[in-house]
This record gives sequence, C-alpha cells and structure tokens, in this order.
Amino acid sequence: MEYLKIQNLYSMEETIAKEVFEGRTYPWEVLPLISEFIIRLGRTLPADRYEQKGENIWIAKSAKIYPSAFINGPAIIDEEAEVRHCAFIRGNAIVGKGAVVGNSTELKNVILFNKVQVPHYNYVGDSILGYKAHMGAGSITSNVKSDKTLVVVKSKEGNIETGLKKFGAMLGDNVEVGCNSVLNPGSVIGRETNIYPLSRVRGYVPEKSIYKDSGNIVKKEI
Repeated sequence: MEYLKIQNLYSMEETIAKEVFEGRTYPWEVLPLISEFIIRLGRTLPADRYEQKGENIWIAKSAKIYPSAFINGPAIIDEEAEVRHCAFIRGNAIVGKGAVVGNSTELKNVILFNKVQVPHYNYVGDSILGYKAHMGAGSITSNVKSDKTLVVVKSKEGNIETGLKKFGAMLGDNVEVGCNSVLNPGSVIGRETNIYPLSRVRGYVPEKSIYKDSGNIVKKEI
C-alpha cells in the first residue's frame, strides 16, 4: 500500500520533525513518539532563535502568540507561526514554520508541518497535517472510536491494524478540508485532495481527488 507511506503523503523538508519519521513506514507509527521527540529536539534548539517558555515548551522568537492562548508542554512552536486568541495546545504538539493555530482551536499529540492552517474552531488530535494543509472552520479530527476498539486504516486494497486506540487523521501536503467536516478515526487523505464541506470521511481518500461524499470521489482535472 505505497500510497499510505510517509514519502507519498509528506514533504519531509517542510517540518522540523523530519528525524522522528526516519525508519518508519506509515505516518501513524510516529504518534506514540511525539512527546519524547519534542523534549529531545527542544533541548537542541538554538537559543538565539528559540526561547524555553516553560517546562518542555520551546517557542521561536519570531512566532506570534496571543496573550489568551494556552500552551502546555511538551510543545514546539516554530518560526513565524501564529497561535491566536484562546487557542488551546494541550501538549505533545509541534506547530510548523508559518503555521496558524486559530481562535478556539485545540491541539493534542500532533505534528503540523510548515504553513498548515487550522484557523477557526478546529479540534486536531493524534494527527499529522502535511505542508500547507488547511482545515476549514469547525472541521475536526475524531480520534477515538465510539466502541473504544483499536483503530484500523481501511482502503480498497485491504486494512491495516494500527494497534492504536487514539488516531485521528493523516492529511497529506496541500489537503483542503471543508468547513464543519468530520475526519473519522483512521482517515488518511492523499496529497492535494479537497474535502467538501459537511463531509463525514472514513478510510483512505486518494491524492488529487475531490471528495463529495463516500460514494462520489472524483479525480481532479489538470
């Protein structure tokens, strides 16, 4: 299932977290490693560009953090990122260069690549969002199944057992998620795909597609 592999979803040059992906096949394998990785990486960040603001919290001097935002560690906020009014970063979060975490958005155990935007009332948990991925207002990742069983990634070619109870969504580079959509546990969205507003997504959505609903996914016309 090549299309689910890290190299087919993400540009590794567009994240400070490149090292944590090394030696891994699928991106969700990284989720249990984020906390420890942040602590290790944070201790190596140059003091002329990053400040340690609290226990295991490193914020780039060029980042803009609104006074009402709450950031719990471990966390790294990279250069020129923006964390806006009432954002809630619960911990285990890497916010990439130039990324936007917006009003009342909540993050937990995530990696946001550079230029990601989660700007309005989003919940992103146990997820990885690729370069320039964007989640419209009110769109969320659902990271725990209602029956609390382990998450399985489903595709037309078969299923992959992840061994994870908490797993939100893997968004490839340049994915656009429409407003008020729900990405169900184990969703994987290929690069440059658009998800219609008000969608309920489950399983794998191919790259360069337009997701209208579960029975209507079309390839983009070039």
